[in-house]
Amino acid sequence: MGVCDGSSPTVHKLDMRVFREMIAMAIIEHDLPYSFVEYRRIRMALAYANSTIKFWSRNTAAADVLKIFEKEKNKLREILTNVPNRVCLTTDLWRAITIEGYLCLTAHYIDTDWNLKSKILSFTAFPPPHSGIAIAMKLIELLKEWGLEKKVFCLTVDNASANDSMQSIMKRQLEKDLVCNGEFFHVRCSAHILNLIVQDGLDVIGGALQKIRDSVKFVKGSESREIMFANAMETVGMQAKEGLILDVVTRWNSTYHMLSRAIKFKDVLRNLADVEPSYKSFPSDLEWSRGELICEFLRPFSEMTNLISGSSYPTANLYFMQVWKIECWLRVHEYSADETICQMVEIMKLKFDKYWEEYSDILAIAAVFDPRLKFTCLEYCFTTLDSSTSKFRLAHVRSKMYKLFKAYKKRPSINSTSSSQVETLEEDIPAGYSGFYAFFSQKAGSSGKSELDIYLGEPTLDMVAFRHLNVLAYWKENSSRFKELSSMACDVLSIPITTVAAESSFSIGSRVLDKYRSSLIPQNVQALICTRNWLRGFPEEGEEEEEEKEKEKEKEKEEA
Repeated sequence: MGVCDGSSPTVHKLDMRVFREMIAMAIIEHDLPYSFVEYRRIRMALAYANSTIKFWSRNTAAADVLKIFEKEKNKLREILTNVPNRVCLTTDLWRAITIEGYLCLTAHYIDTDWNLKSKILSFTAFPPPHSGIAIAMKLIELLKEWGLEKKVFCLTVDNASANDSMQSIMKRQLEKDLVCNGEFFHVRCSAHILNLIVQDGLDVIGGALQKIRDSVKFVKGSESREIMFANAMETVGMQAKEGLILDVVTRWNSTYHMLSRAIKFKDVLRNLADVEPSYKSFPSDLEWSRGELICEFLRPFSEMTNLISGSSYPTANLYFMQVWKIECWLRVHEYSADETICQMVEIMKLKFDKYWEEYSDILAIAAVFDPRLKFTCLEYCFTTLDSSTSKFRLAHVRSKMYKLFKAYKKRPSINSTSSSQVETLEEDIPAGYSGFYAFFSQKAGSSGKSELDIYLGEPTLDMVAFRHLNVLAYWKENSSRFKELSSMACDVLSIPITTVAAESSFSIGSRVLDKYRSSLIPQNVQALICTRNWLRGFPEEGEEEEEEKEKEKEKEKEEA
């Protein structure tokens, strides 16, 4: 409220349509319940701020969110229609707290400004059976709904058996519209494979690992134990901002973080064991020593997982080198002095060879599209592993790359964008030089070298000088020189090598559909999750954890 002439109060007249849309946006962005608009204290505060507000119900709030969802969906559909290249897909299934199944489909593409984008296309209820054919038919239905059935490049999925049959069915259904008849369509989630490999290794050290896990559980089991742990820290003279963390057993990466944190507090836990008789799970010196070895062993795997799990930058070009590092690491530790480490490596190598005996061709090609790597990197990696087969493996990848490039030279543009780019290029020719440009183009074309030949023939960029090179920026700058090749690079570099985007959406889903909001209908769940993603994108690595930490800090301040 304000005072106009010192006597009569004035009230700002609200545009209720705009105000309701702002509240709907807040519900979407901050995971608020629809009933937020009916909270008595919220209504009292809003009425105090402006008495002209006309309040509405939770059902109207849900309808407002659906309107925003439809509006944003139409915007995204138009963007995807105008994207000059193809889109890559990831999909995964999730079981909500309500036991309903949900299917998430995410599109990954490079926009007209050469920025990598990831957008959820659908987060839809998907009841059993979750068979390969049922998933395939649902995905094709969604692709047709979005008008993308002719623009798909590849599909990244985890190693569930249903996904193998699903991708095979989809490939047959979309074959005539896929590049090279779908030869490069199926991509396995590298993070999921990595998880399977490490979990097999961790089974070998179950005893030592369980002792450390039980120690963390003991401390975090009650407030009084956490106070005792804090007292033990004072006794040993240790100060730390971060405490112990418990892992999620099915996610090895969290096990690594639990181990690394627990090892720092080894002396504190020892002191706690001395003063607290009920704490019986303190590991022996040998078990701590083994835990330290395992932690050091897993560190590179954790770093690789963090690197390849980004969603805002290309990761396809990083894949080959990271998998090579894993194989090298396994070979180095194959004859470790610790017998348990040897057993771990032996089991992990069996799983590694099963999935990565031959690194994915399309992702080896992605490494070549990094101008700092090209075939020189592949040659180095293949030679260091087995010099006797390196030439054959290089020739294999080279033949696949030329086969793919041939498809890009033949294919017509999947929309009209590229033709307008050519017209713009012709208009940019300086006055009086059109004849020379035509002569120059003809000479260049008659050299017998393709764009791929020219690119591969140019020197590899120095890794140190171009350490922070933006690979997409390179191809954007060279798109006028390499028209078909840059289009091919655009599609290949947009391949997601993990399904981390889907897992991130499930994390959001668990907040939207928690035990307090389990009655939300699937239509509203999809509207909330998709619209939030379209407006905010996916959280980057560690962003969600930081948000939770900030909330905890605010809560502590309020309680104080």
